[in-house]
Amino acid sequence: MELKQWISQMSIGSLLTLKLFFATIFISLILGLATTFLYTSKNKYISKITGFYILIMRGTPLLLQIFFVFFGLPYLPFIGKYLVFDRFTAGAVAFILNYTAYYAEIFRGGLLSIDNGQYEAAKVLGMTALQTKFKIILPQMFRVSLPAISNEAIILVKDTALITTIGLTDLLQVTKTIVNRTTNISAFVVAALFYLVMSYILTIFFKFLEKRFAY
Repeated sequence: MELKQWISQMSIGSLLTLKLFFATIFISLILGLATTFLYTSKNKYISKITGFYILIMRGTPLLLQIFFVFFGLPYLPFIGKYLVFDRFTAGAVAFILNYTAYYAEIFRGGLLSIDNGQYEAAKVLGMTALQTKFKIILPQMFRVSLPAISNEAIILVKDTALITTIGLTDLLQVTKTIVNRTTNISAFVVAALFYLVMSYILTIFFKFLEKRFAY
C-alpha cells in the first residue's frame, strides 16, 4: 500500500520533471541550431560574441546559472525589474540557455564533419545556398549529431533534479519529502527507477531516429 502511495506521489512530481525536460529540449535544440549558424558566421564580431556566450554557459555550473537567473537577474540595473520570473520559468530559462550552448557545439561538430566538396557539388548543380543548407547539409548534420544529442537529452533528464534548489516540487523533491516523512530510504530506489525508465524511453526513441537517418 505504501509503495502505491509513493508511486502516485512521484508520478505527480514527474510531471514537473517532464514539463521542464520538454520545454528545454525543444527550445534549446532550435536555439542551438540558430546559435551554430551565428557561431560559424563569416562576421567575426558575431562569431566572437556567440563563442563567448558558449564559453560562459559551458564553463560555469548549471546550478550557478539557475541561481543567477532566479536570484540575480532581478537586481540588474535598469532592466532587472523586467526580469523577475516565477520559479519554473527561471529554471526553464537557465536550462534552455545552458543546453542551447551545448547543442550549438554539437551541431557545429556535425557541420564540420561534412566535406566541403558537397557545397561545391551543390553549387555546380545550380542549387541556391538555402537549398544546399536545408536539402543536403542539415540532414547529414543531424545524422552525425544524433548520438551526441541523445546523450545530452539523457543528461538533461537527470539534471532536472537541480530545479529543487529553487523550491520546485519535482520527482526528486517529492522523494526527499517521502523519505523525511517515513525515514524509509527505499523511496530513493523507486525514484531511481523512474529516472531509469525515462532515460530508457529516450534511448529507444533516439535509436529509432538513428535508424531513420542511417540511409
